[in-house]
Amino acid sequence: MSFTAEPGQITAVLGPNGAGKTSTLEVCEGYRAPSSGQVAVLGMNPWAQQALLSRQMGVMLQEGGVSNAARVCDVVRLYCDLYDRGMQPAELLDIVGLTERALSTYRRLSGGEKQRLSLALALASKPQVAFLDEPTSGVDIAGRQRIRQIVRDLAAAGCAVVLATHELDEAEKLADQVIIFNCGTVVANAPLADLRQGHDIIRFTSSPNLNVAELSAMVGALVHSPAPGTFEISSDASRVGPLTTWLADNGHPLIDLQAGQQRLEDIVLRLTGDPS
Repeated sequence: MSFTAEPGQITAVLGPNGAGKTSTLEVCEGYRAPSSGQVAVLGMNPWAQQALLSRQMGVMLQEGGVSNAARVCDVVRLYCDLYDRGMQPAELLDIVGLTERALSTYRRLSGGEKQRLSLALALASKPQVAFLDEPTSGVDIAGRQRIRQIVRDLAAAGCAVVLATHELDEAEKLADQVIIFNCGTVVANAPLADLRQGHDIIRFTSSPNLNVAELSAMVGALVHSPAPGTFEISSDASRVGPLTTWLADNGHPLIDLQAGQQRLEDIVLRLTGDPS
């Protein structure tokens, strides 16, 4: 596999479980030695120069890494002192929205608050490259919006942000570049708009018992039913007219209709064949 994450961009690394995402990112972070090939992060070998790289790199773990008895303010202060890059604990807590939880212990934080603390620790180095693992997992709506803005601000400041997530809606909102792994291989590496090009889709909800074969012949494209009462047509909006006419003529309701570009979820399924 081969890919590049550019400064000032948010690169989303996606793919099914076991595809190789975590192993690859651990190599990039310097926590795992590569079995073959070469990797460079900020021009450094992450395995041989991990200590030096760490001073310019932020890593957000999906979970753990903090003692349950540690207070939020103490952990953030420790990281700021260790990196000594000019970040102030109060500033970091304000950025991630944990000022009011500064005196709480880690065990008393909610799942979403623990994620925001982990993000604060990743920011303590003023990173030039940041690896964020599931940054919005378990976070409420307001927290997700805050984290999205933080990630965008990181990229706008010139940081190369590498986002690993299974939450494709979040990746869709954030990613400039999408890298999709499957079975240890990069099967896509392109801007999201490029991956969507030529793959429009129509989704609609109607009677579960409508005649799919007859409708397919009418609209001139294959109609697929992924679930009872839910239908998809791999085509652009030009098929909507014949679709609605056929439904009306045959007494079937049109309960819901969406037409346009594929979702990121559709793209990942198309390229990996993974139903999960």
